[in-house]
Amino acid sequence: MLRAERGISRRELAEALGVHYQTIGYLERGEYSPSLHLALRISEYFEVPVEVIFATKPFPRLGAEPS
Repeated sequence: MLRAERGISRRELAEALGVHYQTIGYLERGEYSPSLHLALRISEYFEVPVEVIFATKPFPRLGAEPS
């Protein structure tokens, strides 16, 4: 989970994205799928490809050695 890996609180991320902090929890638990617009904002915030946001399987950590 990008947010936790980077030590960012739900509130901090929500404020940066302009959404309610509970929305971040819904996204993390898979109870809500982001719109394309929100996914693009999330990917821009974390500087990752948007595919990371929509992936159904976890992406390897960026910069990690391939296994």
